[in-house]
Amino acid sequence: MSATRVLTRAILALGSNLGEREGTLQSAVGDLVDRPEVRLQNVSPVVSTKPVGGPAGQPDFLNMVIAVETTLTSRELLAHCQAVESLHHRTREVRWGARTLDVDIIIYGDEQSSDPVLTLPHPRAGERAFVLYPWSLMDPNATLVGESVAQLAQSAPDMAGIFHVPDEPAALAP
Repeated sequence: MSATRVLTRAILALGSNLGEREGTLQSAVGDLVDRPEVRLQNVSPVVSTKPVGGPAGQPDFLNMVIAVETTLTSRELLAHCQAVESLHHRTREVRWGARTLDVDIIIYGDEQSSDPVLTLPHPRAGERAFVLYPWSLMDPNATLVGESVAQLAQSAPDMAGIFHVPDEPAALAP
């Protein structure tokens, strides 16, 4: 007899700055929840952001955040996210370089881990408006390690470079 798996809420951040960015994000959301162990709970608006870190001269990113409930473990969810990145032709050549798709696990329930393969909560999420701002739009009461996500977004160094994307695809809406 197999053990019953616990349903855990996770926040995933998606970004794209190469190719058909909006289409990639739309398709990636579908791919991430296209298995019975992952259920979509909520979707943020899409925002346009300047690249943070990495090589100079990169195109702007489109970023969004989704909330899911999953019975996958955090490691299984990471493997699933990386498989979806690969499906969208993600390559890992330069750290923080341009990419067709990036999917990060920001939080996985209350799990805390300092494992370099999967650090939870995401170690830089609290400083990145490109994660925090769309998350705060999706869930104005969200907290990250006990702090208001909306307040963290307002004080993040990259907040000034965020713009709303007009006419976001209706298929991204919950």
